[in-house]
Formats: sequence, C-alpha cells, structure tokens
Amino acid sequence: MTALALTGCKQDAAVPAATGTVTLHMDNGVTMPNPTTGAPTFGSLVLGTGAYTNANGDDFTVSTFKYYVSNVKLLKADNSTFTLPKTYYLVDQTKPNTQDLVFSEVPVGDYTSISFLVGVDSARTKAGNFTEVALSSNNGMLWTMNGVDEFINLNLGGYSSKARSGGLTFHIAGYKQASTNTIRTVTVPFPANKSPMLVRANHSPEIHMHVDIARMFSGPNLIKFADTYSVMGGVPAVKIADNIAAGMFSVGHIHAN
Repeated sequence: MTALALTGCKQDAAVPAATGTVTLHMDNGVTMPNPTTGAPTFGSLVLGTGAYTNANGDDFTVSTFKYYVSNVKLLKADNSTFTLPKTYYLVDQTKPNTQDLVFSEVPVGDYTSISFLVGVDSARTKAGNFTEVALSSNNGMLWTMNGVDEFINLNLGGYSSKARSGGLTFHIAGYKQASTNTIRTVTVPFPANKSPMLVRANHSPEIHMHVDIARMFSGPNLIKFADTYSVMGGVPAVKIADNIAAGMFSVGHIHAN
C-alpha cells in the first residue's frame, strides 16, 4: 500500500498595493512685470510690504491670505482617478507649515493632473461638528449667515490707495444658492516636460503650485478696487470665484520626477 501525503491548501494573503507619497506645495504669490525685462514674472507673496498691481493698474498690498483646499484627486495617464480620503487643508500665508499638503498612500502610477476644491464642500459644512484643526471656528474662516454656518472659502485682506476706504476685504463665501455659490473645482495639468508625474514607492514627487493672487482680479471679470473693495459673499464674490477657477492655480515645477 502506498502512503499518500496530504498537504493543506493555504490561501496566500493579499499583497498590499504599492504606494508612494506626493507633496503639494502651495506657493502663494503675484505675477508682476520683471523690472529688467518687463516679462511677466511670478514672485512669492510678501505680506504687508509687497507692493503689487492688478490688471486694472490698481496698487495693492496683502496683509491676510488664506484659503481651503479639499476633495483632492489625481488623474492618471490611463484616465483613471485616485481620490484622496475626505481631507481638508487650510493654507495660511502666516503659517509656512500649512503650505505643504502631504498625501500619503498614493497608488504608484503615472499621473497627468491634479484637481481640488477651493473651499469646503457643502456636505461637510452641513454636517457641523467643527472640531478638526483646519475646520475650527477659531481660524476666522467660519461665519454664521442668517442662522446658517458657512465657511469662507478664501480670505484676502489688504490695502489699496484706489479703494474708497483704503482697506481691501475679500471674503469669498457662499454655497446655499446656485446664484451665489463660490465653491469652485480647479483642475491643473502638469507641465508637458513633467507629465506624467511618476509616483513610486521610493520616489516622492513634490508639486510646486503657483497661486497667483493677481488672477483673482482678472480673467472673466476685471475687478477695479475703486468699485469693488469690500466683498462679503454675494454676486461680487461669485465673480472673483470665477476668476480663481479660470487661472489662479498653475504648476510651476515638480521636484524629484
């Protein structure tokens, strides 16, 4: 009689998908003519002392600049999309550490663009419970309008000699009505010489996003500070939100690619 050796059948454990890390650095600044060549040149924002000019020729300085980024997605070269978990980032020019948005566990792959909301989506706003660090009411980015909590998607404060009061206040907020909704989705392609962006387990790219404040005041809608200098939601905020979506964000360069 021949003995039969029986071996148990063991199912292999699932192998986790390989992932990498992507950093999105928000470089807030203003495009101005180069003093030597006259060519448009992007320069990093200097609070309080930087003297800038909008498309209408109005001078301005910036004392406050902060905004929300949420609902981040990365588009792959094969047109599939990786959506980050629901995470909300408050970028504040006075806090340099908030300008680096780090995305871990991004599936390895070749990516061609990034998209995100400028603001906080209405579903999260309606959910309440503003205890997260970025969404805390202590950040000065949450107000109550007609008894309803509402996030300020972008907040810019400053000064212009063209403004009637001298001060500039731009609170870009509103989601409750379609006509005054200021939440915008921005999709930014990667530069041709850096597309696709390669994400690997041992390769962590850093995207340098230019956030051009001058583009808040031009594009579809030319903003003149003599007429528009204090915005607290409403139709003027919608016009600026449209400008933001049209060209405020662009990729300057990508490191480690």
